[in-house]
Amino acid sequence: MMSTLPSLGFAGIGLMGLPMCRRLLAAGYPLTVWNRNPAKCTALVEAGARQVASPAQLCEHADIVMLCLADTAVVREVVFGEGGIAEGAKNAQLLVDFSSLEPTATRELAAQLAQRTGMGWLDAPVSGGVVGAEAGSLAIMVGGAAADLERVRPVLLSLGQRVTHMGGVGAGQVTKACNQMIVACNALVIAEVVALAEQAGVDASLLAEALAGGFADSKPLQILAPQMAESRFEPIKWHVRTLLKDLDTAVKFSREQGSATPLSGLAAQLMRLHGAQGYLAQDPATLVQMYRAPTATD
Repeated sequence: MMSTLPSLGFAGIGLMGLPMCRRLLAAGYPLTVWNRNPAKCTALVEAGARQVASPAQLCEHADIVMLCLADTAVVREVVFGEGGIAEGAKNAQLLVDFSSLEPTATRELAAQLAQRTGMGWLDAPVSGGVVGAEAGSLAIMVGGAAADLERVRPVLLSLGQRVTHMGGVGAGQVTKACNQMIVACNALVIAEVVALAEQAGVDASLLAEALAGGFADSKPLQILAPQMAESRFEPIKWHVRTLLKDLDTAVKFSREQGSATPLSGLAAQLMRLHGAQGYLAQDPATLVQMYRAPTATD
């Protein structure tokens, strides 16, 4: 059975990458991993993965190379930097990028990789967070050639419950930007709502239950409202800095397209203000702290 499965390489063993790799191993895929901090690969090696010392070496062992990295600059370095994927890429190989990047930069990177190596590129950002990655229930929005997507669809369905082809290279990133605009603005409003309920003497821990099934209901409401009401900011499942980066990407892209995104622009500034108070590496549930009245001990 394993001989019929494509071999996979994976760069970026972080909050999302680790559970995604666990699912790929559980599905029986031969997996080779690389991470800038090699120690983060230890658990995967113990579970049967092969570890290599550079991104280029992923291409020696994998038909499909996957990335789950922090931002555009990191992806560019891992692909085109010293020891990068471009040094080991072969014509028949395919790169699948789960990272959330700038759409314009994605198109440029994909064109550059294809010209230099013939390696294909799918941008396949995901939504669903760590919980979705662990459960294999991610929503995956894909940009790139339809034939390339069909080649990797079975792999993606090990990671997500929904795989949608959105168009050519970059279309997945545009869709993820739209997703993050909704998520971030939602998170900020939920923080306002929880703080308002608290200040009005209403039990904010009941908000998610009370609004479940109504027009105001959403996954962010069900996850964030209880965390905010209980000041439950650990464990950190995602980061304020990630939402801020994605909002900045969305606003920048909207300017390039001549599209107005005033609410997302305001959300980016509020997220930046919150981050500047020392919350960049914290969970977005901490957004409620922006709106809570200071106490006598603050």
